[in-house]
Amino acid sequence: MKTLPLLNVPDEVMERLERLAKREHMTVPAFVVRELTDLSRRADNPDLLGDLPDSSVRVEDILTDLDEARSRR
Repeated sequence: MKTLPLLNVPDEVMERLERLAKREHMTVPAFVVRELTDLSRRADNPDLLGDLPDSSVRVEDILTDLDEARSRR
């Protein structure tokens, strides 16, 4: 497992991380690792999207249908 030292973390960022970690009953490092783990999953998004089949549905059609559905509420 690698180590990632973080330098120059602004005080206000650290204070918010401390509050978030406390709410989750976690240490700040454990909280940050969890959040970075979730964030790093985005790296795979372009590949996942590229593997989806083309449905040939136009974005404009989706937006039109969505607007119509919302107007009926």
